[in-house]
Amino acid sequence: MDNNFKMVAKTLFGFEDILAKELTQLGAMEVEKGVRNVSFVGDKGFMYKTNLGIRTAIKILKPIKSFRVAREEDLYKNVKNIKWENYLKPSGSLAVDATVNHSVFTHSQYTALKTKDAIVDRFREMDGTRPNVDLRFPDLKINVHIDRQRCTISLDTSGESLHRRGYKTATNIAPINEVLAAGLIMMSGWDGQTDFMDPMCGSGTILAEAAMIACNIPPNLMRKEFAFERWQDWDVELFETIEESLLKKTRDFHHKILGYDKSPSAIRKAKENIKNAHLDEFIHIQHEDFFKTQKAGDEKLHMVFNPPYGERLENLNVEEFYGNIGTTLKHGYPNTNAWLITSNLEALKHIGLRPSRKIKVFNAKLESRLVKYEMYEGSKKAKKQNQD
Repeated sequence: MDNNFKMVAKTLFGFEDILAKELTQLGAMEVEKGVRNVSFVGDKGFMYKTNLGIRTAIKILKPIKSFRVAREEDLYKNVKNIKWENYLKPSGSLAVDATVNHSVFTHSQYTALKTKDAIVDRFREMDGTRPNVDLRFPDLKINVHIDRQRCTISLDTSGESLHRRGYKTATNIAPINEVLAAGLIMMSGWDGQTDFMDPMCGSGTILAEAAMIACNIPPNLMRKEFAFERWQDWDVELFETIEESLLKKTRDFHHKILGYDKSPSAIRKAKENIKNAHLDEFIHIQHEDFFKTQKAGDEKLHMVFNPPYGERLENLNVEEFYGNIGTTLKHGYPNTNAWLITSNLEALKHIGLRPSRKIKVFNAKLESRLVKYEMYEGSKKAKKQNQD
């Protein structure tokens, strides 16, 4: 137990519940939900495991000190008192990022600069040498979080945001973030036990995340690097053991994952990304206009997609486009649970179907809704009569 420490997983608004569930299933202790974050306890191996295996976190932070701040001197003094030599060599490099909510500390870059000064001054006073700043590939990435009177200094264990899985080399207009895609699929309740479809697949993100969920493949296996790999206590053998244990938990998938898009360039990019992710055996991508298709077979189908919102596509007739979504689902896709995300709440009215669920989420800074349409075999009324 002595080797355990607190960590904080940062996430998107509305994803706290599914992230807490993920962490619990991975084996985290003392899981507690916050706003856009979930805290938990584990050891170094679990820190490696979380970064490799978590789908709905953007970053994993390791808090090392928390203190009250009323003015700039409090920040400088407390940061300087931390034994940074335990985490960084004088010849090493560092980067600091900050988020602030305070009457004195109103500028995050200035807060980051004051933190960097305190660390550098400690090293300089100790032995005359000082670490350099390297914003791209630092040996130590430090996070400062000031909320009112409380400042928390954390080590960033992940480095680059965990949504950068490593498989996506080609993107389209308005690509969906990988963490958002995984979270939406998990919120939709898909468990890999039915066929899955993204009828407007773009560069293939939803398809890739669905395949990894279905097969229980760790989402971050393809990343080039995590921040902790540059730490002084980096244990490559432990990391490889954790990686192996996660890979042993992958499972077979006995259904189909299908992607459509009417843009030939989107199809090319999606195929390239799916191939990069080594998921092409599970995913079939076709050049199709969804509005001219219908469902093949009677099997249950689970659909998750991210249609254009009209934000970046000026020529889109939003009313007609969303009307066509409703018509295609109603007439072509019986026995389907269709989930879609949009920030265009007005457009939803033109689908002409009553959603059975609406969940508030954010796509980047756009307030959006994840909505569910249940398309029955025949009419809902007929279904009810058959059940009676």
